[in-house]
Amino acid sequence: MKFREFSDEQWKFIKPHLPPQPITGRKIVDDRKVINGILFVLIKGCRWGDTPECYSSNVTAIKSKLFKIILLE
Repeated sequence: MKFREFSDEQWKFIKPHLPPQPITGRKIVDDRKVINGILFVLIKGCRWGDTPECYSSNVTAIKSKLFKIILLE
């Protein structure tokens, strides 16, 4: 299966459903990169360690709240 990142048009529909950035404390990484990284792994069937660096760190994706939302809910 071919992997394609979200277009700007698609992202407009997704972004409002994501948790907001925290007001205090550490800022969350770019949600779009994390989601694209998660989908890359799911579609391509590769290991987390094999994700391209452009999708943020594989550790960041796994620790992300988005990871839990996408896969567990």
